[in-house]
Amino acid sequence: MLVKNEEDRLALSLPPLKAFAQILVYDSGSEDKSLALCEDNGAKVIKGKWLGFSETRRKLFKAASQPWIFWLDADEVIGDKLSALILKAFEYEPNVDGFEINRMVLFEGKWIRHGDWFPDWNLRLFRTSSWELEDRSVHEKVTVEGETMKLEGILHHHSYRNWDDRHSRSKKYALLWAKMKRAEGRGVRPGEAWLRSIWKFFRGYFLKFGFLDGKIGFLIACSNAKEVFLKYGNLKRNAD
Repeated sequence: MLVKNEEDRLALSLPPLKAFAQILVYDSGSEDKSLALCEDNGAKVIKGKWLGFSETRRKLFKAASQPWIFWLDADEVIGDKLSALILKAFEYEPNVDGFEINRMVLFEGKWIRHGDWFPDWNLRLFRTSSWELEDRSVHEKVTVEGETMKLEGILHHHSYRNWDDRHSRSKKYALLWAKMKRAEGRGVRPGEAWLRSIWKFFRGYFLKFGFLDGKIGFLIACSNAKEVFLKYGNLKRNAD
């Protein structure tokens, strides 16, 4: 787990981890009670500078001493059902190299069950000896050489504290994405920002049934479309 000033979230995410053989945390400069909470819950804490998402996470994974790694973020909580399913999967040695786990976001007091935010399958449980992490400025992913399977159960994702947090992080991730794509030589075609943002809204709200989440589903679809517009707007400015 990567941590920096996450005390409000760690109070939820750390207690369920007692079933694991090792809790490994990389702290990049917390000034709140995060370190104390980690240590009180039996975590081994590595202190260091922030090296970017991919490189910092890679450094953390390489410090793991157990044969399997569960990648968890500070805003994610393992529920009782998911914890039981994980333990059951390891009653015998698994014949796969990784497990995908589905996340569900809790936002503004409501579980988001449709649209672009759900389902959200991610490879999060994998062998320590068989993983690679691509170099990305944002939204990095792990890959493994062997087979993977989906593990039923939900990882509770307390992603955004409120709308201000959502807007702030959208701007941050949009800028990181644009810088990354520009470094890869990506350009922007005329009108692309508008077309992609409109498609993002249409796909999330209609094709992925975001409307079934009610008013919050509409607002999330709008927010996702705006983030896409920011991505391509930033990319165009970087190109100019």
